[in-house]
Amino acid sequence: MAKSSTPALLQGTLDLLILHALRRGAMHGYAIAQTIHVLSTDVLRVEEGSLYPALYRLELDGAISAEWGLSENNRKAKYYSITKRGVKLIAEQQETWSRLSEAVNRVLAS
Repeated sequence: MAKSSTPALLQGTLDLLILHALRRGAMHGYAIAQTIHVLSTDVLRVEEGSLYPALYRLELDGAISAEWGLSENNRKAKYYSITKRGVKLIAEQQETWSRLSEAVNRVLAS
């Protein structure tokens, strides 16, 4: 079995990455995935099968809102924006991520 060069995301990490990307402004799904890919310097790749369920979940939770618009190539697209609740969730999730990554680093350093 060949190993993938793209690391798997821990559960909950995708939500944080999506919310962080949306702090830059409203985006459609493909633009969100591309933003994460570019900001991670080509390390993280978010597939549609993970992205759209996460967007749906975040919208139901009130962390993002959505409205239909036209994309850059004049196609109908759903644009997502972060809400006040989403901004609050970023702060909470970043704290959790920081604690988790520090703990993993301590284990790996020992």
